Amino acid sequence: MMVGGRVRFMAAGRALKHRNFRLFFFGQLISVTGTWMQSVALGWLLVTMVGSNQAILLLGLLGVVQFLPVLAFGLFGGIIADIWPKRYTVIGTQTAAGILALTLGALVYLNEITIWQIFLLAFLLGLVNAADMPARQSFVVEMVGPEDITNAIALNSAVFNGARVVGPAVAGILIALVGTASCFILNGLSYAAVVVGLVAMRDAELRPADRLAMPRSVGAIRENLGEGLRYVWHTPIVLLAISVIGCVSTFGMNFNVVLPVLAAGVLKVGPNGLGWLYSAMGAGALIAALGVATLQRPRVRVLVGGGMVLGVAELVLAGTTSYPIALAAVFFSGVGAIATAASANSLVQVTVPGPLRGRVMSVYTTVFAGSTPIGSGLTGSFGGLWGTPVAIAMNGVVTLCAVGVAAIAVLRGAVPRVGQGRPSGVVPVQASARPSGAPSVE
Repeated sequence: MMVGGRVRFMAAGRALKHRNFRLFFFGQLISVTGTWMQSVALGWLLVTMVGSNQAILLLGLLGVVQFLPVLAFGLFGGIIADIWPKRYTVIGTQTAAGILALTLGALVYLNEITIWQIFLLAFLLGLVNAADMPARQSFVVEMVGPEDITNAIALNSAVFNGARVVGPAVAGILIALVGTASCFILNGLSYAAVVVGLVAMRDAELRPADRLAMPRSVGAIRENLGEGLRYVWHTPIVLLAISVIGCVSTFGMNFNVVLPVLAAGVLKVGPNGLGWLYSAMGAGALIAALGVATLQRPRVRVLVGGGMVLGVAELVLAGTTSYPIALAAVFFSGVGAIATAASANSLVQVTVPGPLRGRVMSVYTTVFAGSTPIGSGLTGSFGGLWGTPVAIAMNGVVTLCAVGVAAIAVLRGAVPRVGQGRPSGVVPVQASARPSGAPSVE
């Protein structure tokens, strides 16, 4: 039993055998810890500036402003990811994000911050993310190859959610001791870890996909966009994964909107209590990510089951005023959210061919992150009108309905198993994906 458990644990980290991915992994660990610190600090900053009653509406609008550029320009970010070297694209976007975080920290430290400045910086970060997310997501397979992509994606989720355990707890302590500015400044500095890791990578060990030829006309851009969209539409497993993650991220993952207000107005806990709520969610998400990492291939039932766990946990969270029960509910929310997100990401990446990966992942990231403006706006509006518990309950019900529809589609055989090959009706990659001279990962 012990030997089997050790083998399974070692298998969970097999993508770390790749040097380039190790550099990326540990850089992300530092950077995402800073990102979670900023997320907690920003929510608390708005609560202290306007009060908890108005904060939920402003946090909802802030989500709209930050992720609207991803919704509007994310597909074009996929073209950028398929044309330009992904490593250098990510170096540029991560540097820009760090500068924006440092700017926010300086304004807060100097006591010059205003609501409009917060919204402007959020919008600029959204523009950066529109290019960063498709490139960074599709770059992972170039570091580890298709054989370890599922494991690498799950490990990235583990990083994201391991940082969610540490970052919010540290943020709660720093906010109580020295104020919110320190969280923003440390987050800005943390991006250096990613940039240094990317610069230190060895080109010879990367496995870049064939690059897309630079489009020379509006018609060529439209055709390139259409090629990725057609692939998604005609590939049932990809369409299912993106549809589920779109519904779940729209309605089930708006915790940056609801948790600060829930902590201040319903549970009556301070910034430390808010930090532990985020940490409990991160602990659940970390466990789910490590569980997904042990799988040899992504599974549709994990995608659907994770969404069901998330929906039920949100209904529990909506109905309680007990802090211990809320901690347990957000723990299981983290389990469900990451089981769904990591499975959806893996299902897409193991299915799509290399020359299309940037564009198809831009569809994924546009739906995943770009749905946030809709979800944040709806959650903030419902919370402002009928209270935070009603908004959380609404999100839980819609999440359960979405994954229920997906489960019915799977049970009826509308979605083939992973690895059965390209479904009928899918047009193979066209000559627009001109080779760059580097070998394809497929």
